Amino acid sequence: MMRDVSSVAEVNRLLKSRGLKPCKSLGQNFLVDSNLLTKIVAAADIDEKTGVIEIGPGLGALTDKLLEKAGKVVAIEIDRELAALLRERYEGENRLTILEQDILTSSLEQIIEIELKDYKKLKVVANLPYYITSPIIIKLLEENIHFDSLTLMVQKEVAERLTASLGNKEYGSLTVFVNYYADVKIAFNVSRNVFVPKPEVDSAIIQLMPHREKPFRPVDEQLFFSTLRAGFRHRRKTLTNNLIMEFAGDLSREEINEVLGAVSIDGMRRAETLSPAEFVKLADGLSTALFGK
Repeated sequence: MMRDVSSVAEVNRLLKSRGLKPCKSLGQNFLVDSNLLTKIVAAADIDEKTGVIEIGPGLGALTDKLLEKAGKVVAIEIDRELAALLRERYEGENRLTILEQDILTSSLEQIIEIELKDYKKLKVVANLPYYITSPIIIKLLEENIHFDSLTLMVQKEVAERLTASLGNKEYGSLTVFVNYYADVKIAFNVSRNVFVPKPEVDSAIIQLMPHREKPFRPVDEQLFFSTLRAGFRHRRKTLTNNLIMEFAGDLSREEINEVLGAVSIDGMRRAETLSPAEFVKLADGLSTALFGK
């Protein structure tokens, strides 16, 4: 019988037995609260028809809880030593596949085709490394996999950014980007005291429910993202000035002002006052000015 790894004593014992220490550069903070782990899995609403991708399983505390509910779990772990520990710990468990990979260079489509193609529901559940939280979320959304949900542990301040309302100081390009792909909510907050080692910040569980049909569609998606980044590049500058810097050499100040007028957006506004739909209108106006479409 496997020993429970959701306690401080067992985490320390297991790491010591392998001569390991939590790797700060990989953002390794291990959850040591069994009730919280159960709560995370309950929030993800997993059953035997669900195939789960877990990112950064660490010592397997969340993996244990996922295996109690899911049909199959694919755990992606970049750390060689931890991947070896997990393979040993779960030897003979045919409902778990451990992949020693970097999630940022993994092909999610290929993983699903090989490991999870028989499952009606696909979900991601993960305690994300804080240092690459945004790149992982962006990858998960940009690959356009039809996930039913993403249940993710992130820094509390990141959760607040992703769920920020229009005009809020936390509202930024990442807010608009993520909401373009999914509805986002904070499920609950998590104290820093339930981790070993204890991080310097509190966390939150967020849930992303990807849109089956995007609520707004720009003419040119890449131009939409470029416009979004440009708008927030210098938060204290006006929209007009940020756009002039972004499109210098392609559009003059006069042409940019014409675009803003055509889409009824005041160029003196700042990006945090624009809704996602307004960014789409602006990008479509710029597309017409740049490419005639």
